[in-house]
Amino acid sequence: MSRPRPTVVVLDYGSGNLRSAERALQRAGAETAVTADAKSALDAAGLVVPGVGAFAACMAGLRAVGGDEIIRKRLADARPVLGICVGMQILFSRGAEHGEETDGCGLWPGVVDRLEAPVLPHMGWNTVGAPAGSALFAGLDPGERFYFVHSYAVRSWAGPQRPGGPLLTWAEHGQPFVAAVEDGPLTATQFHPEKSADAGAALLANWLELIR
Repeated sequence: MSRPRPTVVVLDYGSGNLRSAERALQRAGAETAVTADAKSALDAAGLVVPGVGAFAACMAGLRAVGGDEIIRKRLADARPVLGICVGMQILFSRGAEHGEETDGCGLWPGVVDRLEAPVLPHMGWNTVGAPAGSALFAGLDPGERFYFVHSYAVRSWAGPQRPGGPLLTWAEHGQPFVAAVEDGPLTATQFHPEKSADAGAALLANWLELIR
């Protein structure tokens, strides 16, 4: 007997990359919808918050559809949320771009700012250093590569340190930066699992196992 497919909403707040995220989640075993409808986003087994482009523009779009409150309400009920790329960055306290700072969702303390690297954007495949006990990277080879497209990142972790989490995955491009966070129902990746071929598909399947 086949297992039921968990329902996942990809939050539509004007950011790009929605359909590729939706297709990747479907291939990984989810029933999906792309919508800004608050009830659908609250009721789904999982919520994915994608994001491409500028931090400030993504935050403006998120607030315009009440996405920041949707995320907070889901987390208050321990309902899973996955942020991807800028969808991860906006979970932090603020972003600093072009000399301006923009408040983020403030779910984790920390600043998203420009990487110090000889070549930007950081575009292409890179390895990551996942911690022991990671559910997101379970079963994946330590040498697996994931696809990144970004110039900004969280370069130091100012968030809570407590037994059992959060679990931080790091990568390096010019300097170390946070590549993924696992913090109870709130999970996020700086890379794009939907563009990361078999490794990304395995990671999304691991996340779906957490929300069944």
